[in-house]
Amino acid sequence: MPPVITDHPAIPSARTGRDSGFAAEAREGVSAPGAGGASARRVLDLLWRRGRSFLGCEYAILGGAMSWVSERHLVSAISNAGGFGVLATGSMEPDQLDAEIAGTAALTGAPFGVNLIILHQQLDALIDVCAAHRVSHVVLAGGIPGSAQIARIKATGAKVVCFAPSLIIARKLIRSGADALILEGMEAGGHIGPVSTSVLAQEILPHLTEVPLFVAGGIGRGEAVLGYLDMGAAGVQLGTRFACATESVAHPRFKQAFIRAGSRDAMASVQVDQRFPVAPVRALVNQATQRFVETQREVVERFNAGSLSQKEAQLEIEHFWSGALRTAVFEGDIDNGSLMAGQSVGMVTGQQTVAEIIAELADQAIAGIERRRAVEAEAAADPEPRFGGALDMTFPPGFGGPRETGT
Repeated sequence: MPPVITDHPAIPSARTGRDSGFAAEAREGVSAPGAGGASARRVLDLLWRRGRSFLGCEYAILGGAMSWVSERHLVSAISNAGGFGVLATGSMEPDQLDAEIAGTAALTGAPFGVNLIILHQQLDALIDVCAAHRVSHVVLAGGIPGSAQIARIKATGAKVVCFAPSLIIARKLIRSGADALILEGMEAGGHIGPVSTSVLAQEILPHLTEVPLFVAGGIGRGEAVLGYLDMGAAGVQLGTRFACATESVAHPRFKQAFIRAGSRDAMASVQVDQRFPVAPVRALVNQATQRFVETQREVVERFNAGSLSQKEAQLEIEHFWSGALRTAVFEGDIDNGSLMAGQSVGMVTGQQTVAEIIAELADQAIAGIERRRAVEAEAAADPEPRFGGALDMTFPPGFGGPRETGT
């Protein structure tokens, strides 16, 4: 259990689906004559209106549930800043979750959700705790939930959000009753799938309109948020950007590791032998990462020598990281702990408050809309495209395309 460290604007009603009306209204805001920053903000509000309405918050930005990090202080800060905080249950017991939900509710009057692992042995009891607190949204993670699990949560009055790793599974989850889906790509931190965020978004967003869709994985700037909203997403989910927030209870050394890291330092775990599968987890490379590879080799050698059964060998590999995330988050052991981080860690350049992070994301998205307005205004003023000069068709060595000359 993490240690205890001692009204949003009205949301416009959402339409029932992502239809052309959203895009049409947004285009009107973009191209309005003499429009200023206010209309650009209006465009952004229209683009993620469905997500805002579904979550009940000002910005359709979910805080990714990070074990040990997404506790009452960070979650309430995200919700208080207009986003949607999500508590990470992880391996909590029901009484621990009860205390954490109550603690979060004491720090914010805004909506927040709870992330439950479907393989948790006490899942039913955890659902009962959420129901007792009238939790509005439950995010199911760690696998593909069945329709009975989804129905049980919905019977409590909560909305159910699920992760969809493919279009086929997305459609299955909708048939099973999911109220919204998160499309999380392999750029995310922690446990990941095999497909990138951009490919997953292209695979699913154009084909589903029944429920709100949120995109996650590697998102660190508002321009990326805007891009996915343009594709039809209702909103986004971010985790890594919030891990180093001022309100995060993570150890200062944990935060500094994120701040110093680049995108290429967040690597997926390595599997040495296909007979002993390793769940892919993205984290910052450290001394423990190399020891994990060495441990796998040693275990495989002992298995090959007959001193370990396959089950014993698999368990020894799986137990390597036991407690490692908590060690890093709370004790600041960045050499031996697990530093789960997404590739957007390269965009974490310092410690900011949650409100500053969310405002920065929104401002970057609005700036993207303003740039688009400028291009559209230029196109309207000069509808005939032309080159800046005559084309020189003599290509330099190694270059196969035309280049312009003159001004």
